[in-house]
Amino acid sequence: MVTDSIADMLTRIRNAIMARHDDVSIPLAKPLVAIAKILKDEGFISDFSIVSDNKFRFIKVKLKYLDSHPAITGLERVSKPGLRIYVKRGEIPRVYGGLGIAIVSTSKGIMVGKDAWNQKLGGELLCYVW
Repeated sequence: MVTDSIADMLTRIRNAIMARHDDVSIPLAKPLVAIAKILKDEGFISDFSIVSDNKFRFIKVKLKYLDSHPAITGLERVSKPGLRIYVKRGEIPRVYGGLGIAIVSTSKGIMVGKDAWNQKLGGELLCYVW
């Protein structure tokens, strides 16, 4: 049993990129599907799909490489189960001067920090991707 599924997802993606894998399988959970959708929309991964095994369901994430360099250069978990980090609208950080994204869990769902800022929402700061 994994206690922090988001940190597990980020670690699996980080390890797959370091090993130059084409794709990675992640156990299915609704917040992880939302994060994978954000990563696809922002251009950090090529695609993702939900794959069903006999007993288990997985998210298969297809990683994106540009000229043999990964599109994701860094992933960092911010809010953890032992220490939750909440931000107001004005406190949402810009990652690498706008080159990266902050993923925020708001009352209207999981979204990119700039979208939360535009909708005047705050929430739990889940992770940074650059």
